[in-house]
Amino acid sequence: MMAKSLITKGQLEAALGEIITRFEKDNSGRGPLETKTYILDDMVIFRLKGILTRAEQKLVKDGRNAKARDLVKQMRIELIENNRAVLEAAVKSLTKRKIKSLHVDVSTSCGEKILVLVLDKPLEFA
Repeated sequence: MMAKSLITKGQLEAALGEIITRFEKDNSGRGPLETKTYILDDMVIFRLKGILTRAEQKLVKDGRNAKARDLVKQMRIELIENNRAVLEAAVKSLTKRKIKSLHVDVSTSCGEKILVLVLDKPLEFA
C-alpha cells in the first residue's frame, strides 16, 4: 500500500489549481480569472471562470452566431488535447497518479470551462 501524502486535501487542491492555471496561461495566452479545484475519489474537477480572451468574447457576443461559439469551444478543447502530455506530467509529478481520462467543456455564454481528470487511483491525504 502506498504511503499517504503529507499534504492535506485543501493543499493538494490548491496546488492542482496552480498547475491548471499555469497550463491555461501557457496554452491560451491568459489564465482564468478564478479557479476552483475539487478532489472526489479518483477525480479532479476544475471550474475555471473568466477564460475567454477579448477576441473570443467578441466572436461569441452575438447569441445567434453558433459557428463562432463552436469554433471557440473546439479551439479550447484542441489546445488541451495537443498539450495533454504537459498537463499529465505536471499532475503525475504532484500526485504520483496517471490520468486515465480527461473530459472538458467550455461555456461561451458565461466564459467558464469545466475540466475533469479521472486518475488511475484515488488520491490520499494527510
